Amino acid sequence: MNLKTFFDPVPEFLCNQKYTHNSFFNYIHYYGEEFPDIKGVQIALIGLKEARGIKKNDSIDRAPMEIREKLYQLKKGHGLYKIVDLGDLKLGETREASIELMKTVGEFLMRKQILPIFFGGTHDMDFGQYLAYEGLKKLVSMVTVDAKLDMEDEGEAHEIHAQDIILHQPNFLFNYSHLAYQSFLVDQDLINVLEKLHFEHLRLGSLRHNFKESEPIIRNADLLSFDISAINSSDAPGAADAQPFGLSGEEACQICRFAGMNEKLSSLGIYGYQPYYDDSRNKTAAVIATMIWYFIEGFYDRKDSLSFKGTDYIKYTVSLDTKPSILVFYKSKRSDKWWMEIPQNENEKYDRSSIIPCSYQDYQMAQSGEIPERWINAQLKMM
Repeated sequence: MNLKTFFDPVPEFLCNQKYTHNSFFNYIHYYGEEFPDIKGVQIALIGLKEARGIKKNDSIDRAPMEIREKLYQLKKGHGLYKIVDLGDLKLGETREASIELMKTVGEFLMRKQILPIFFGGTHDMDFGQYLAYEGLKKLVSMVTVDAKLDMEDEGEAHEIHAQDIILHQPNFLFNYSHLAYQSFLVDQDLINVLEKLHFEHLRLGSLRHNFKESEPIIRNADLLSFDISAINSSDAPGAADAQPFGLSGEEACQICRFAGMNEKLSSLGIYGYQPYYDDSRNKTAAVIATMIWYFIEGFYDRKDSLSFKGTDYIKYTVSLDTKPSILVFYKSKRSDKWWMEIPQNENEKYDRSSIIPCSYQDYQMAQSGEIPERWINAQLKMM
């Protein structure tokens, strides 16, 4: 496949600016005068300009440029960067065609063990991010960070795309989790739907109460979709539906670091930025650039092999008086993170690991004789 035909180059003025010797820009390859070689690359940056998913879309096409301008000026992190900026994904003749292009590019890169980071565009473009997994023939888990649940029965594409993902056929969605939604923006019926499907959800207040409990949820994801409307408007005003309450910029960066450290996560999308609504210093672009930077920091700090039969993990067995009579946990010697074993169901459609991320709190609950809710939900999904 000729990858170059899918992309427009990085704007020339960004490439010609003078950056400090230790800047992010000076440690990556990019599509400027020539298309970069992707051999040996680990992460690919991809700008999105697709704006047809929302009516208030006057400035979305500028989003990738503004984010890059902030990102390129940041200092290089600690990893040995093997990163390429492929430029901006070309627009299809229709919004659906753009989603198909995103699907094709995403699958191509992931088959080559390259993690795509999509930034810009409207939030409904995460449907293309999700569809990139369809050809990989495995069940996937998805985490969405958004102030709202975009599962309305009718409306603009950015308001209904989560329903498109959940109802898509063929169905290869093993788990869907939603973080940082705000109760006064979400229909309770939609929360009930998530619970009936045994999908995890954490409203903003619950997330804030015990932020570390979001880490196992994020660690279980194959893909993360982040709508910047989940960040409060004082930190990220650059969204058409920016909210006065929400995550702080620091919390958004922490979520991205958790995601980067997740060994099984293979794509990231950050959506919804509109420069028209941003402040004079493009604060929102700076926040998104920093989120990408922290994701990359996390990526180069991945420690766990996920080979639980090896010597890198300590196995703990907890006996219970009820069924199941035994729960099995694993703790990583390298990262101190926890996992628990779920009995494998013989009727699974694709191969799927029966060991899922959990927290130390889940292990403590099992020791006290209770079955963790995370274990129950995972077991119900496997039936």
